[in-house]
Amino acid sequence: MAKYFDVHPENPQPRSIAQIADAVRSEALIAYPTDSCYALGCRLGSRDGMDRIRSIRQLDERHHFTLMCRDFAQLGQFVRVDNDVFRAVKASTPGSYTFILPATREVPRKLLHPKKKTVGVRIPDHVVTQALLAELGEPLLSSTLLLPDEEEPLTQGWEIKDRLDHAVDAVVDSGECGTEPTTVVDFSGGEAEIVRRGAGDTSRFE
Repeated sequence: MAKYFDVHPENPQPRSIAQIADAVRSEALIAYPTDSCYALGCRLGSRDGMDRIRSIRQLDERHHFTLMCRDFAQLGQFVRVDNDVFRAVKASTPGSYTFILPATREVPRKLLHPKKKTVGVRIPDHVVTQALLAELGEPLLSSTLLLPDEEEPLTQGWEIKDRLDHAVDAVVDSGECGTEPTTVVDFSGGEAEIVRRGAGDTSRFE
């Protein structure tokens, strides 16, 4: 059964955040809220966590996982960003955007797109997620909590606990969460290519 954490949306309880971070370090797979919708997350180097996310969402090896980063400095450790891309990404973070960029050697090979050697990165504008990332000290390997054959992600913590009780190890609930996934922008070719239109405003990339 998944452990259930009821976390205050504006003043996250430090004890709860520490317990969630400890669970992630111990290979737990968690469902947690972001500024766009719920996500599945695990430790950066967790092969088991990545396999479980693929299983829950029925994803193939071409799926771009996302590194949920605390800030721009952390993001810069894991992807290569040239000057033009830097300005565009910097102006859009934190926020509901995922950027696909060439990965650095800090990213485990199994996380990379098999042909492009890229990875998705984003900086969320969400108090609870930011508190967790600060406590964890590294990015969360993440993917939108969108179940197979469903058009919208799950948005209620209690429903996620009910439906995924034996598939995840913990559910973090901080109240109402959005229903729309992030806008995904691929900068791996140097120019902005909008892969998915979502919660973030796409006009700045068109």
